[in-house]
Amino acid sequence: MTLSEKILRFARNSFETALYFAVMAVKENFRNYVGRAGRTPGADAATLAILGNGPSLARELPVLMEDAAPRDLMAVNYFALDDRFTSLRPAYYVLSDPMFFRDSPCRERVAELYRVLAARVAWPMTLYVQYYNPEHFDYRAALPNPLIRIVPFHTTMFRGFRSLEFRLFRRGLGSANFGTVVQVGEYVGLLLGYRCVELYGVDHTLLEGLCVDADNRLCRSDRHYYDREPTRDPQPICQKVPPVPYTMASYLAEVAELFRGHEVLRDYARWLGARIVNCTRSSMIDAYERRGE
Repeated sequence: MTLSEKILRFARNSFETALYFAVMAVKENFRNYVGRAGRTPGADAATLAILGNGPSLARELPVLMEDAAPRDLMAVNYFALDDRFTSLRPAYYVLSDPMFFRDSPCRERVAELYRVLAARVAWPMTLYVQYYNPEHFDYRAALPNPLIRIVPFHTTMFRGFRSLEFRLFRRGLGSANFGTVVQVGEYVGLLLGYRCVELYGVDHTLLEGLCVDADNRLCRSDRHYYDREPTRDPQPICQKVPPVPYTMASYLAEVAELFRGHEVLRDYARWLGARIVNCTRSSMIDAYERRGE
């Protein structure tokens, strides 16, 4: 790297660092909500298993349920609608997609999720949600169940000096909101002190089945483990809030950032002396050590 390149990098990192602190001061704050809340009572294993939404979870979940090794569980998104939710009794739950706190075309299904969570949780559980909440969605009104503890996490991305990024992570600041709820779950698990974080149902086959239709709309056939219908024909894909159609360029840029985020989390885990283990067969993530192939 030439001297001029070093100077430009230093200037860019300095600007991004200053911008981060300014945005945090105005948009959020500097409180470590996750660290202060600590673990859910009774969740004292050394390993945290995160249950993603990928199709592979359908075959991995029965195996995981038969495994007697001690581990705490974290569920995400619509997992509470699964019949096995009450038998698995996850200690943690994460919702990070804006559709869960902002008006969107998914509002009816989101309302159903909150009704089910409020009715079915009969054990201590911590729910992590975005601190950023521009429409002032009232989580407690949607979830009056006193056994559900609601804890916010920060979502402002830090793009400055790497040496500072990990120190912010350790203090509950920065953000692992690189594009998937699983990455937020990994960040939360590491912040709670888990020495090993396992990933199940995290296929990330995000480039599979991409196509462009006759109207130049980017389409994809998206599948989740809980889908009961046969695979549908590719459908146009949009950002959910606001529902803006993806272009090929914007979608690939978002996917690239997502996979970069896994590399950041891998390096952060190593910095802490922890491990992230990908237990998802055929997963497209190449950042972590793998198990289960």
